[in-house]
Amino acid sequence: MEEVGVIGLMSGTSLDGVDLVYVKFTGATTFEINNTATIPYPAVWLEQLKNCVELPRDSEKLLQLDKDLGMYYSKLILDFIESNAIQQVDFIASHGHTVHHQPEIGYTLQIGCGKEIFKKTQIKTIYDFRSQDVFLGGQGAPLVPVGDQLLFSEYDYCLNIGGFSNVSYQENGVRKAFDICPVNTVLNFYANQLGLDYDDKGTIARTGVISEQLLLELNGLTFYQSSEPKSLGVEFLKEQMFPVLSKYQLSVKDVLRTLVEHMAIQITKKIRKGNVLVTGGGVYHAFLIERVQFHALELEIIIPNKQLIDYKEALIFAFLGKLKSEGSINCLASVTGASKNHASGVVVTTNESA
Repeated sequence: MEEVGVIGLMSGTSLDGVDLVYVKFTGATTFEINNTATIPYPAVWLEQLKNCVELPRDSEKLLQLDKDLGMYYSKLILDFIESNAIQQVDFIASHGHTVHHQPEIGYTLQIGCGKEIFKKTQIKTIYDFRSQDVFLGGQGAPLVPVGDQLLFSEYDYCLNIGGFSNVSYQENGVRKAFDICPVNTVLNFYANQLGLDYDDKGTIARTGVISEQLLLELNGLTFYQSSEPKSLGVEFLKEQMFPVLSKYQLSVKDVLRTLVEHMAIQITKKIRKGNVLVTGGGVYHAFLIERVQFHALELEIIIPNKQLIDYKEALIFAFLGKLKSEGSINCLASVTGASKNHASGVVVTTNESA
């Protein structure tokens, strides 16, 4: 059976680095992850990516940043290929880095230009997995569920806890999925105020005290009352969550403690019973996992090996690229709310896209 070698690239909203995987697919759904790497963003890139959300969508600066990030990703990919002596790369599947996500006005933007990646690597590149879905009336997110359905069907739920948490599951033969709540994007923001990159294992949050009034207000945010499909971006933090948090004069540890309780409540509103595969950087927040289990005693939490925890999203974007290259459906209308199932993504094999 023919093997397909793919490099998947993912940059999460929490800005913890660029995830790279080299995976070999055999047949429809059999896969083997051969090589992985997470490359932290240098300070100069961190600064630009944190600030670029303020740039207008058509600004020259943003267009240039898109190209520059594509060139930076190209270097990381070429170094990754060389350092692992990878021989067969049939294509690159790059999610890029999300700057804007506003599906309600028909707009989403991931930078890290795929044309630049192809130009520098001369390897077929598939990118921009979200825009077509938004054009078709969908949320453009979450995209991982088709991979959950085909690669991890033995689990009742697949829960990813990263910059935001999202869940996917099968209901009456239809795949359902949606974003639940912010996680690392907001937790890391407050850890940064203490001079830390993140709250390791939730040690600081564990020592805090819950503000019942703040908890009540967070749980009352309009996003949590709206129906699925729905998705989150940094706009939610700026417009809804941070304004609420800033009203309370609390210590960082008390904010973190309250946020963890809020997240555990929101997650277990959606997942109460059954087995759940949990992946993403939030798995390492031991205190959050404890609180999730506290609120849902009938939930069997399954934490896989470190490779799958850290690289499941990059793996699935490699798989989405495989589906796109075959002309197969990789975006589910039942998940995103688009007008139809479709094969999303832009393919670059020459200096022009197709």
